[in-house]
Amino acid sequence: MKTLFKNILVLAVMLGTCTSYANAALEVSPTFNNVNEGDLISVKDESGAVIYNGRINYNGNLQHLYDFSQLNDGTYKVEVNKDYEIVVNSVKVKNNIVTFIEAKSEKIFKPVFRTKDSKIIISKIAIDTNEMEVELYYENNLIHTETVTGEDILNRIYQLDNTQRGEYTAVIKSNDRVFVETFRI
Repeated sequence: MKTLFKNILVLAVMLGTCTSYANAALEVSPTFNNVNEGDLISVKDESGAVIYNGRINYNGNLQHLYDFSQLNDGTYKVEVNKDYEIVVNSVKVKNNIVTFIEAKSEKIFKPVFRTKDSKIIISKIAIDTNEMEVELYYENNLIHTETVTGEDILNRIYQLDNTQRGEYTAVIKSNDRVFVETFRI
């Protein structure tokens, strides 16, 4: 009798373990599941209006950090603005059930700005687009404009006048977005 009871107990524990692992395997997580503290998040509705904009306070899975089921029924774009890229995913909410639409996921690579001596170096990975428009300003006056095209990486080094000390601004237009960096030499 004791052996039968032990066998039933072991079987129940094994089935419980298998069932809990089976439920965990069915979860679908979005492509931007790993977010870091300090990343920016924005949620836009179908018309493009921003309904939420803020900073992520914890490292982890975005699906567990934010409750998208509280949104009204519809399709939303969720953008996570990281250090060097912007990850855009679509989320569909219907009857408080959230579905991440993987087919509409995209990554937008941001340009990287570096200054050295009186040079500004601008680089951008060209996987998402092979063109960027560069505008350079000195004290709010346009001093240079150029459209850069390429295959893999868009690179430009601009030599600035060493005698013109002050505030410079680089404006990059790419992927229907504008990136602005202000620096001093």
